[in-house]
Amino acid sequence: MGRKLALLGAALFLSAGLSIPAFAWDSYGHMEVAYVAYQKLSPAAKARVDALLQMNPDYSNWTMMIPDGTSEAQKKLMVFMFAATWPDAIKGEAQYSDDGTNGGNTPDGNSSSQNTGYRDLLRHKYWHFIDTPFSTDGTQLPQIPTPNAQERIALFRATLASTSDDSLKSYDLAWLLHLVGDVHQPLHCATRVDSTLTQGDEGGNKVKLKCSGCAAHLHTYWDDLLGSGSTPQAVVNSVMRAAQKLAPADPALATITDEKAWVAESFQEAQQNVYQAPVGPGLGPFALTTAYKNAAKTLAKQRIALAGTRLANLINNELK
Repeated sequence: MGRKLALLGAALFLSAGLSIPAFAWDSYGHMEVAYVAYQKLSPAAKARVDALLQMNPDYSNWTMMIPDGTSEAQKKLMVFMFAATWPDAIKGEAQYSDDGTNGGNTPDGNSSSQNTGYRDLLRHKYWHFIDTPFSTDGTQLPQIPTPNAQERIALFRATLASTSDDSLKSYDLAWLLHLVGDVHQPLHCATRVDSTLTQGDEGGNKVKLKCSGCAAHLHTYWDDLLGSGSTPQAVVNSVMRAAQKLAPADPALATITDEKAWVAESFQEAQQNVYQAPVGPGLGPFALTTAYKNAAKTLAKQRIALAGTRLANLINNELK
């Protein structure tokens, strides 16, 4: 789940008349997270989120993508799944604009931290990740920019539990559906620092790959692990089939509610499983092995199942 996030492949365009070129963790994967979560919502929570998401400015576009004859229950599920992609979709919508610096990936100024609901027409790309640095050669670590994904999750879940008006809760809910998925992608929570990259490799976006079936960069490879599709309905069906095959999340891990712990897990996974052979020091290009690819896909599925279960727990326990 910022930067080249369109991170995790191409951005999902949900505006009427636009096709969806590709799905990755930011779309296909986020929709899997949402599918898992929706199955675990209480009836009261489902009714609440269904009503809140109708306030999203893209709601009519989502409903237009749902085929005639779809049951009301399935329509609500699909809207929930589409909503999980909305913070990426606005990257391609003309009424929204980039803010901050570094191509919109670094916060800059008071507007970076605002939480004003749908009247906010900034894309806030830096909300999608938290670049927690680690060094492989003793290089001094840079500070972590704020706001970031971890800080926003804490803020938005507090809004859901508060007496704030429903329009703000709708906006924060849409972001939460997305960001909980983002922080379970290891490269949304880590950046590798060395003497040649003192500010980090931008979550693997600067690490090049060169192998059959690989994306051009490490970050994009991890974004693209879960699947792709060419049309909304084809992708929705594929996502639902894939999500139904996911192994259940580890019960003990699923009960962890602290977003800081979620980020710490992904940070650890990045060091132990992402930046590992054949990914070596430097910027590559590296050729990934079959063993690396298989392990990466297994880990991605585990993180998706865990994100969906934790997202459901958050909504069930905190949405008022």
